[in-house]
Amino acid sequence: MEVLTVDNRKLLGLRIKELRKRASLSQEVLAEKAGIEPTSLSNIENGRNFPSFITLENIMRVLEVGYFDVFQFAQYAPADDLIQEITTILKDNPERVKDAYRIIKALVD
Repeated sequence: MEVLTVDNRKLLGLRIKELRKRASLSQEVLAEKAGIEPTSLSNIENGRNFPSFITLENIMRVLEVGYFDVFQFAQYAPADDLIQEITTILKDNPERVKDAYRIIKALVD
């Protein structure tokens, strides 16, 4: 169960921008290789527009990523939503509470 309160257009745009930067591509280069205008890519990355299915597939092809990579939004969820999701997961897996505690403790120490 993934609870997201941020607009999905913005989440998708942020994710595409992140993947583009990871690939060391400028907006202009990605747009050209994907067959779209740089302003269209800018609008997608800024959450003003959703890409069409074909445009999304072209962007994914250039970035060499799949649907799972593009729609992986959990890192953008507000902290309260993530805490709620962690609580739900651990409630269903009480044997993992100690493991989760040790991992979290190691991360913050």
